[in-house]
Amino acid sequence: MNFSGPIDYKPALIPALRGYNFSRFKSDLIAGIVVGIVALPLAIAFGIASGVSPTIGLITAIIGGFLVSALGGCSVQIGGPTGAFIVIVYNIIATYGLEGLAIATFMAGVILVGLGLFHLGTVIKFIPYPIVVGFTAGIALTIFSTQINDFFGLGLTGVPSEFIPKWGMYLSNLGNIDLPTLAVGVVSLLIITLAPKVSKKLPGALLAIIIVTAIVALLKDSCPWLAVETIGDRFGSLPTDIPEPHSLELNMATINLLLPSAFTIAVLGAIESLLSATVADGVTGSRTHSNTELIGQGVANIVVPFFGGIPVTGAIARTMTNITNGGRTPVAGVIHAIVLLLIFLFMMPLINLVPMACLAAVLIVVAYNMSGWRTIRGILHNPKSDISVLAVTFLLTVIFDLTIAIEIGLLLAIILFLRRVMENTQIKAYSGELDIAEGTEAQPEVLDVARGVSVYEIDGPFFFGIATKFDELMRQSMAEKPVVRIIRMRKVPFIDATGVHNLEMLIQSSKKEGIHVVLSGVNPEVRKVLEHAGIDSLIGNDHICDHISRAVAMANYIAERDAKLA
Repeated sequence: MNFSGPIDYKPALIPALRGYNFSRFKSDLIAGIVVGIVALPLAIAFGIASGVSPTIGLITAIIGGFLVSALGGCSVQIGGPTGAFIVIVYNIIATYGLEGLAIATFMAGVILVGLGLFHLGTVIKFIPYPIVVGFTAGIALTIFSTQINDFFGLGLTGVPSEFIPKWGMYLSNLGNIDLPTLAVGVVSLLIITLAPKVSKKLPGALLAIIIVTAIVALLKDSCPWLAVETIGDRFGSLPTDIPEPHSLELNMATINLLLPSAFTIAVLGAIESLLSATVADGVTGSRTHSNTELIGQGVANIVVPFFGGIPVTGAIARTMTNITNGGRTPVAGVIHAIVLLLIFLFMMPLINLVPMACLAAVLIVVAYNMSGWRTIRGILHNPKSDISVLAVTFLLTVIFDLTIAIEIGLLLAIILFLRRVMENTQIKAYSGELDIAEGTEAQPEVLDVARGVSVYEIDGPFFFGIATKFDELMRQSMAEKPVVRIIRMRKVPFIDATGVHNLEMLIQSSKKEGIHVVLSGVNPEVRKVLEHAGIDSLIGNDHICDHISRAVAMANYIAERDAKLA
């Protein structure tokens, strides 16, 4: 990985426009229109669930979606607000207000651009899968929890943001269920779930909104007792003008306060966008420039806060809708943003009529699709360490918040990974005879090891955990003082500072006791580290051998020589 190489920025739009023709435009136009229609209810629902107005959800989808398609590294990625951000955005607004959210989103955008500039696009993909599944499932349950009030028409205000107190309030107010509101929610759910069974191209969420909104509007005057709360009732008349950009007040105190939230937004956005791009590449056969994608996502998140927008990332469902409807270039994503803009400018009065229970049904289906319960069932057959990471990340996401879940989940995964490496790294001791072909398919070749020569083989990386293990083995073998210690390192791919320090201390203590140390099978990279640390000067350059046969020959000679002198 090269952190200081040239900037890896290759927007997918530029090569896509070379040789662009009417046939491609026609496919992109159809896909862009369909995705724009599908994105409409999701943008509105995600905006409301995040604690902002439907207008902000649409503004985010328009500006963010345009920038992700125009500047990103994936040909078919569709950007916008997603369900994954609902929890963190809601918590940031509750704690720091809309201004705090804007600053955190801006900082997250800067972090994402930095990740792309420093070629870290591929590193994000190495975040353990159980962590991704754990916090995605936790987010899904949290989203579901936030919709109970609107779905059942409980009419509660001041609902706690914490999971357990929230459900406590719900359970204590079940007697306040509004039957007309519940009926609207149930009918909406049925339409959303049954529409794909009629045709997979039917956008269930949009159909539910159109049909249910029409029915509620028609019955509103004739049957007032059936009236249910709508977007207009809660938010008033929605504006139809693009907000003017406003400034952000950045200072060190605010940056320090919001940095953990910004980091969470950046990591979550990077994971979701690159995961979406990876899925898209598997379907289309294209290749996403990961670093470019992160830069594009970062720019989108830098710009949208100035217009009051919420975090932007790649959306898997909308990206797959784009692909299945023929979209193959970023032009489709640009068209999707234009479609949303036209709806925003000319159809917002109709959005006021949408029932809140209908949007709750849309988000409940989103939460179910996000939950990944089939994946969780599969992971339950994996090693206990994977299950532990998933369970801890899930519980922390639900009970506390996503920032803590990601931080502790990553820490736990790192600890378990190091434990696995330590368990799989072996340190063997030999004396008398040594089969130098052991562990390979070559014919056995046994070397005679002279009396007073001990051979220790390290099989795995020589890092801080193994260094301690090696030191303990050395102390245990002090009962019989050897003349020469051979440390065989043919299977050591790298050595860290602790390993170098441990080796240096061993050599120095061995020298004081009159014990010679010979290193064998040191690969060029490890040797470079040892030379930089001065190990070659400490034991002598001739005591670092490239093959065990030479190391044993040298050790045997030293042992026999010292025996004669004695």
